[in-house]
Amino acid sequence: MTEHPSSPAGGPGAGQPHPVEARGLTKRYGRLTAVDALDLTVRSGEVYGFLGPNGAGKTSTLRMLLGLVRPTAGTVRLFGRPPSAPGQLARVGALIEGPTFYPYLSGRENLRVLARYAGNPPGRIRTVLEMVGLADRAGDRYVGYSLGMKQRLGVAAALLKDPRLLILDEPTNGLDPAGMVDMRALIRRLAAGGCTVLLSSHLLGEVQQICDRVGVISGGRLVAESGVAELRGATGLRIVADPLAAAAERSRALLGPERVREVDGGLDLAVEPDRAAWLNAELVGAGVAVRELRPLERDLEQVFFELTEAGMTHVA
Repeated sequence: MTEHPSSPAGGPGAGQPHPVEARGLTKRYGRLTAVDALDLTVRSGEVYGFLGPNGAGKTSTLRMLLGLVRPTAGTVRLFGRPPSAPGQLARVGALIEGPTFYPYLSGRENLRVLARYAGNPPGRIRTVLEMVGLADRAGDRYVGYSLGMKQRLGVAAALLKDPRLLILDEPTNGLDPAGMVDMRALIRRLAAGGCTVLLSSHLLGEVQQICDRVGVISGGRLVAESGVAELRGATGLRIVADPLAAAAERSRALLGPERVREVDGGLDLAVEPDRAAWLNAELVGAGVAVRELRPLERDLEQVFFELTEAGMTHVA
């Protein structure tokens, strides 16, 4: 893996240790290697998406980052120090797998227990309940909460410390579409306020909308790590025009028949996106009205399946 500077020159946290750095991180359970020599860097203030199929090693990695599981080999540093260092987790919030609370206490009472244990001010409880949209149901017993409400309370608990680093395992699990929108907005607000967020998710469309960078893990190894836009890449141009037949004929004459496909009422062209202005001028000159002209990109789901297919083991 290529080493990243601690922070972009002059940017937030310049010269400071990264919130998360793992080098050669490995976890074996007997003959099973769950995580295999993984290098991971999460930069200050970003939302980092950690993707992989079931059994890829995501949750084992997150547990090692928090010191909940001892690595077989390798190192973990949070803000430059091991997670086991005294006081190191005081400003780290986490929700790993499903949240667990006292069933017959209310949501608010459960948070009071956690706040007293962690030494957090009681005034923070109302703040986090409002942040996750649970203030109106905070007096209800946890046992009566829906799956989505339980997930919201778990995120609220992770926010009690006003964390600098927030680690979330499937944060939108159990949420309805409106709840997913709220959670996306909350994560982006936290990042805008300086909190670094590392999240794992199976919802690739969700990750595509909120993450600055992503790492893809398969078979315990990191097979790709980059910005979402760079990972998706631009593969050509998409054109919607009238008349479509004339646009197709002119495009084939300019590019060759094999580089033009008619798809869903438009044309997909295998051509470099920076040639869009030239192509638009050619089509307009041929009497074609161009209604849409944009880069043709793979979605994150397509990239994910390409990277995690059987046999893909190298680091990109």
